[in-house]
Amino acid sequence: MENIPMSSPRGRTLQLTLVDKDPREAWSGKVDFLLSVIGFAVDLSNVWRFPYLCYKNGGGAFLIPYCIMLFVGGIPLFYMELALGQFYRRGAITCWGRIVPLFKGIGYSVVLIAFYVDFYYNVIIAWALRFFFASFTDLLPWTTCNNPWNTPFCRPLSFNYWNSNFTHNATLYGGGLNETENSNSTDEYPTQSTIDKNFASAAAEYFNRAILELHRSKGLHDLGSIKWDMALCLFIVYLICYFSLWKGISTSGKVVWFTALFPYVVLLFLLIRGITLPGSGQGIKYYLSPNFSVITHAEVWVDAATQVFFSLGPGFGVLLAYASYNKYHNNVYKDALLTSLINSCTSFIAGFVIFAVLGYMAHVSHRPIQEVATEGPGLVFIVYPAAIATMPGSTFWALIFFMMLLTLGLDSSFGGSEAIITALSDEFPVIGRNREIFVACLFTLYFIVGLASCAQGGFYFFHLLDRYAAGYSMLFAVLFESIAVSWIYGTQKFCDDIKDMIGFAPGIYWRFCWRFAAPLFLMFIIVYGLMGYEPLTYENYEYPTWANILGWIIACSSVAMIPGMAFYKLATTPGTFFERLDVLITPWRDHHQRTTRPISLNGIDVIDSAQIRLTSPEATDEV
Repeated sequence: MENIPMSSPRGRTLQLTLVDKDPREAWSGKVDFLLSVIGFAVDLSNVWRFPYLCYKNGGGAFLIPYCIMLFVGGIPLFYMELALGQFYRRGAITCWGRIVPLFKGIGYSVVLIAFYVDFYYNVIIAWALRFFFASFTDLLPWTTCNNPWNTPFCRPLSFNYWNSNFTHNATLYGGGLNETENSNSTDEYPTQSTIDKNFASAAAEYFNRAILELHRSKGLHDLGSIKWDMALCLFIVYLICYFSLWKGISTSGKVVWFTALFPYVVLLFLLIRGITLPGSGQGIKYYLSPNFSVITHAEVWVDAATQVFFSLGPGFGVLLAYASYNKYHNNVYKDALLTSLINSCTSFIAGFVIFAVLGYMAHVSHRPIQEVATEGPGLVFIVYPAAIATMPGSTFWALIFFMMLLTLGLDSSFGGSEAIITALSDEFPVIGRNREIFVACLFTLYFIVGLASCAQGGFYFFHLLDRYAAGYSMLFAVLFESIAVSWIYGTQKFCDDIKDMIGFAPGIYWRFCWRFAAPLFLMFIIVYGLMGYEPLTYENYEYPTWANILGWIIACSSVAMIPGMAFYKLATTPGTFFERLDVLITPWRDHHQRTTRPISLNGIDVIDSAQIRLTSPEATDEV
């Protein structure tokens, strides 16, 4: 609201007030916004993927392609989405409908991608919660082989499976003798050679057989019964998400003070503990030792680009949603640089934490680090828990590690859900007016679909969604974003918008990246990824053809929103084809100025986002 004194045609002074018709909720403080964005960007991939990629792709030499991809693709796209969200102050659907109406489908596309991802992402958090509950014990359950889920192939963590002979002993075999589905022998006990060939660590059997119970499923077509302990953990996760989001950013902005900052406290503790372990130096050496010959390989650059893109997270609509609650003149440029660099530095520091412990694992097991190093769920739910279990005070370290995974996952989950809620609330105000009910219905749907991932064969369903829900589809969506902004909306106009917000326009570097480098960056990832596409598998299980078709349907359904909405807009907009096209590629603001004569009050244009209220008692003149 702004008071404007002015003179009437009859010489009397009028007091006019510009009243915003759509007062929008705003962050209660700048730090709330920064922590929310950092919490979203810093997620599990910083811990379980970046360190492994660095080790796999030339150690310290991998930082060269990583940094190049970060500065030509990742940060410019990150900055672009934050700036668009802050300027238009709307969620993804409405925002893209105003930037380039023809490409309003981009908004629906990114919302649908975030919707699909939430079907499975919270399952990872539920696994972490299940491990957290299991850690409240003096003897961690993934350290021994005398449990009902173990098989004759199990080897406890205290057993030196590298140099020692393994003898047939019922105590070592544990309580899993009645489950022999993995045995190739017809005898009561498998032969020594079979055991040596097919041994599994106690930690691996705990995750695969106790938590997931994959051995009870034959594949995606045979999910089996629901594991109610996992279903309860998933329910608790959604309960936390609901009470963090149901009131909007006023609640989530406070929750992230814990969920965004706690992982850094734990990483510091684990780093200090890790570098004091025997063998940690060797692990860090493997992590950083540069091999410059590998950076000439195309797949190294693809890995770098993919990690940068999926870690920073443009394309989910989250950055648009969060930035839309900023004040108009907030310095979004500084925010973009700060949060993206914090994200990358976190990935790099996490590598020291992970490889210090992997070096320790290689040391105590007398195995090469190449056989210990891994990525993904296997790293944080098998290898790292196994290492923690051998440390003094293992219960404490297990509790804080899995609490860290919980918080890393939760604030990223908050972001994905908020992107959906904000986008739909802005586009359909009735949803915003009934936010609590809508969020409850949304999370109830998520929970019902998530029960499939809580079944005995649920990991196969989880892996299918993980592969297809947000891979190529998100890359295509952000490619259309960059084209829409740079080549249709116009780089110059976009820079003028930013200058209006923060007082200075982006330089030639940003213009070049938005117009040329970022689209090429995205096309490079897409083309190389499609060239190397292989049907989905998991270990020895090959997904059936229908499952891969289903995956591609999921992936294409979100991308199809872009041309689908474009055709709908062309069909419903009045006029000839070229008149329609002209209207649909003209930004909403410019089109509105063509059709509506703004009222100018002391140099301020009043358009339909505000109304005039005469506050002077004598204000009877027409303006």
